[in-house]
Amino acid sequence: MNITKIETIWFQAVPESEWLKHNPRSRQALPNNLWVRIYTDDGLVGLGETYYTPRAVAAVIHDVLAPLLIGRDPLNLENHWNNMFSLVNFCGSAGAEMRAISAVDIALWDLAGQHTGQPIYNLLGGRNRERVPIYNTCVGYGKYPDLDLWLEGRAGELAEDLLRQGIRAMKIWPFDQFGATLSGPADPRAPYVVWGGKTAAGVLGHAISNDDLKQGLSIVEDIRRAVGDRMAIAIEGHARWDLPTATRIARALEPYDILWLEEIMPPDNVDAYVRLKQATKIPICQSERVFTRYNFRPWIEKPAADIIMPDFSWGGGITEGRKICSLADTYFLPITSHDTIGPVGLWAAAHLMLHIPNALIMETVRSYTYEEGWYGDVVTDHIPIADGHLSLPAKPGLGTRLRDDFTSRPNARVEITTENDLKNW
Repeated sequence: MNITKIETIWFQAVPESEWLKHNPRSRQALPNNLWVRIYTDDGLVGLGETYYTPRAVAAVIHDVLAPLLIGRDPLNLENHWNNMFSLVNFCGSAGAEMRAISAVDIALWDLAGQHTGQPIYNLLGGRNRERVPIYNTCVGYGKYPDLDLWLEGRAGELAEDLLRQGIRAMKIWPFDQFGATLSGPADPRAPYVVWGGKTAAGVLGHAISNDDLKQGLSIVEDIRRAVGDRMAIAIEGHARWDLPTATRIARALEPYDILWLEEIMPPDNVDAYVRLKQATKIPICQSERVFTRYNFRPWIEKPAADIIMPDFSWGGGITEGRKICSLADTYFLPITSHDTIGPVGLWAAAHLMLHIPNALIMETVRSYTYEEGWYGDVVTDHIPIADGHLSLPAKPGLGTRLRDDFTSRPNARVEITTENDLKNW
C-alpha cells in the first residue's frame, strides 16, 4: 500500500447570510479549520484535521510534507513522524508546521486502522476504559447559548441544565471580561471581533480591581449556590494575567473547590508557573499552546503543572500525543484533552483517551457536538455522548469521515498534490 495523493480542504470566509445558507448550524468557525485526506493505491482515504491559519498549513502540507509521503507506505507511522519533524525542525517546527504534521499524522493513523480493520485505540494497544468523562466548555451557539447564560448572571441555571444532561463538570472564564483586549490603546477593554466572533485573545493584564474580582467570583458562587458540589468547575484564564494578578485570582478561588486553573498566564515562562503553583492550592492545568513532548517536558519535570492538556490536532498528532501522555504518566500526572477545535480532532483525541492509563476527563462543547451542533455539518457521524461520558463505536480507523457534500460547498478551497505534481520540483 502506497500513498498516491494528498488533499487539503478549508473554507474562505463569506458574508454571514451566505454562510448560513450552506451551514445552518454554525457560525463561521469553519474558516479556521483545515482538513487533510490522504489517498492510497488500494482505495483507502485517511482523514485528519487541525485548526488555525489553514492557508498556511495547507502550504506546509503540499510544499514540504507531500514530497516526504507520496509513493511511500502509510503504515510506517513513526518513521513518517520523524521524517516530517526532522525536515520542518531544520528551520523551526512550531506553528503551522506542527499543525500540518498533526493533521497528517491523524490521517495516517486513520489509514492504518482502515487497513487492519481495527479502531485506532486497538492499534495503540487497546482500551483502558470503555468511556471517558467529559466536561462542557461553556461557549454557546444555537440551542445552547451557554456563554450568554453565565455572562448574564444565570450560571447556576446553566449548571442545573448541564446536570440534567448528565454533565458533571463545566469550564468558564469569569475574569476575562476585566482584562485588556486587542482594542487598545483607544479602548483597551472593548471586545475585539475576529473570525466572526469576539476573540478571547488579549494582552497581558497587570491588575484587577476588588470590584472586578468580586464580580468574577460571583459567577462561581452562583454555581455553588445552585448545585453545591455536584458540579466540578474549571477556570480558564486565556493567558490574560501577570503573576501577581494570577496569584491573587487563584487564592480568591480557593474556597470554591475548583477543579483546575488553566493557563491564567501566557505559557512562555515555565518558572512563573512554578511560582504560581507554589502560591496556591488550586491544581494548575497547562495546556494546548504547548506543542510536542519536548516542550511539555519542563512543565512536567519542574514541576509547573498538575494536569496536562495537550491538543493532539495541534501539538503532534496521535504519534506524538501518546508520548506526551506517557511522559505525564511517568510523573503520575493525569491528562485532559483539548477540544473546541473540530470534529475530527475530537474523534482522534477520543481514541487516545480511551487507550492511555492516565486519562482524567475530555473537553467537549455541547453546542458543537450534540446533534444540533456544527460538527454535524462536517462529518457523517455524531460522537456518542451519554450520561456525561464519551465513547466510540468499534469502527475501523477514526470511525467517521467527511460528509459527501463537504467539498462541493461554494466557498470550499480544495488543493491536491499527486506524484505528477512533484515532478516539477
